[in-house]
Amino acid sequence: MTGALPWYLLLLPLISAVTILLVTRRSGGVSSIVSVGASVLGFIFSCLIFASPNTSALELTWIDIKPLLHVPLGFVLDQLSKTMLVLVTGVGALIHIYSLGYMRDDAGKARYFASLSFFMFSMLGIVLANNFVMMFIFWELVGVSSYLLIGHWFERDSAADAANKAFLTNRIGDFGFMLGILMIWASTGSIVFHEVADRMATITAHPGYLTAAALLIFCGAAGKSAQFPLHVWLPDAMEGPTPISALIHAATMVAAGVYMLVRVSFLIQAAPVALTVIAWIGGITALMAALIATQQNDIKRILAYSTLSQLGYMVMAVGLASGDAAMFHLFTHAFFKALLFLGAGSIIVMLHHEQNIWKMGALAGKLRITFLTFLFGTLALIGCPPFSGFFSKDAILAVALARSTPLFAIALFTAFLTAFYMLRLVLVVFFGKARSEHAAHGKESPLVMTGPLLVLAIPALLAGFGFFAKAFLPVPHADDPRHLVPIFATGAMLLGVIAAFLLYRNREHDPISLGILRRRFYFDELYAWLIRNTQELLASISAFFDRWIIDVGGVRGASGATWGFGSLLRLVQVGNLQAYSFIFGLGIVGFIYFTVFR
Repeated sequence: MTGALPWYLLLLPLISAVTILLVTRRSGGVSSIVSVGASVLGFIFSCLIFASPNTSALELTWIDIKPLLHVPLGFVLDQLSKTMLVLVTGVGALIHIYSLGYMRDDAGKARYFASLSFFMFSMLGIVLANNFVMMFIFWELVGVSSYLLIGHWFERDSAADAANKAFLTNRIGDFGFMLGILMIWASTGSIVFHEVADRMATITAHPGYLTAAALLIFCGAAGKSAQFPLHVWLPDAMEGPTPISALIHAATMVAAGVYMLVRVSFLIQAAPVALTVIAWIGGITALMAALIATQQNDIKRILAYSTLSQLGYMVMAVGLASGDAAMFHLFTHAFFKALLFLGAGSIIVMLHHEQNIWKMGALAGKLRITFLTFLFGTLALIGCPPFSGFFSKDAILAVALARSTPLFAIALFTAFLTAFYMLRLVLVVFFGKARSEHAAHGKESPLVMTGPLLVLAIPALLAGFGFFAKAFLPVPHADDPRHLVPIFATGAMLLGVIAAFLLYRNREHDPISLGILRRRFYFDELYAWLIRNTQELLASISAFFDRWIIDVGGVRGASGATWGFGSLLRLVQVGNLQAYSFIFGLGIVGFIYFTVFR
């Protein structure tokens, strides 16, 4: 039973999705019960697996081409994957329950819950996979299911465009991921994680090859975890339903990239150049996204850029060879970011789907549970002690201080910006005057939506204590400069809070207007220009090749040569018997001449 439990956990959401599509698709209510039941049962299975000290799973052989390739269908069940299972299924179950209220009147409810179950199946496959091929397959399935969920309201052009953008952007990163997997297989002869780790000597003997393979593997993480320059899809993914935003931004899709990098740390940490590149990309992403967030007015986009920034922290930690710190922040971030997105969803629903923060205001007294839980999530995100984000973010800052002073400075300034834009959000949304009719008459969400908020508020506060603090945040010695990190971090947080309070208290409109930040450093415009001009250039080259090489040189050239050869043959086909006799005799003379006299 114990060995089969991971299989039950993996297949449960798939069975849910298939059942909804084939049996209950005409009943949104029944479909939602099937999906929610599967998610809750999956969480129970994850807890049982986590509590079992020696869990093993049945491994099946899928592809066996001896001695070239062996691909098993097997699971890795160490502390990392077990913790991730509990995180994914726990947060996922709460989002399923929350969706019962958020999507209760949606015409496509059955399709939504089917896609949600399929998404959970795909994400669990990534967490459990013990080899690159199996992980890559589920990696692509996550991309497909996220496409379906982001574009759930496909009748809106913005949602359809956002789904396409997410899908295509991730394909760029996934192409690099696939090349990296092929390079690893070519050099080690295996795609199973523990076998590759045992054969690393075959790669480390060639540093350039190792660096290329590690960076190509990182391309996959850069796509899924939305790192610069493949970050542009994540803010637009807000076009999907808010529970999907919470799911993608918290414990699943964007977390997959960081989880994958930690899972293959035996490869990444063996390539110093790759580590440096990864660390700086993470630092740049964290700072860039935080700057953009300070000038966004859509509540979900502010949280989306916050996710980008926090993912930058995690990737930077991976680049600084501290997978533990990265996973600690991933763990705490999953709770408080899911809390913030679901809190935003509660606000949006009660304001009739208004998302502009400058059309809100004075909601603290009307949405009291939402406000209190949202405040908990905010305090955790900005690293306010004793909330969970304080411990996990300080773990990354301590690593940065010990290994890269410039990255520590970037991370510390990002912490200041995080406190600034999040307090701006809280002040504008919950305080001041009501700036719209809906805000003036807002009321609290139903229990099916506020219940998950209350549950998530607990780990947002407590997840940094106990086991996690001991495991990931060792107390430095008195002479170690890292003991000053909490002081620096708290100081940066307080400066950000004070600056936001002075600038945004009782404001009716934004006193700051920076076009370059509002337009997100013009990345979308730049990519649109590159795509447009690249398409025109490729179209011109293709047209030239088609006309002058294929048409003139190939099709018309072949037909012209055939016609010319036929014309020459017509010259000797005169229909005169004397002429034919003359040509025949001339041929005989020529034959005798060349065979006898030459």
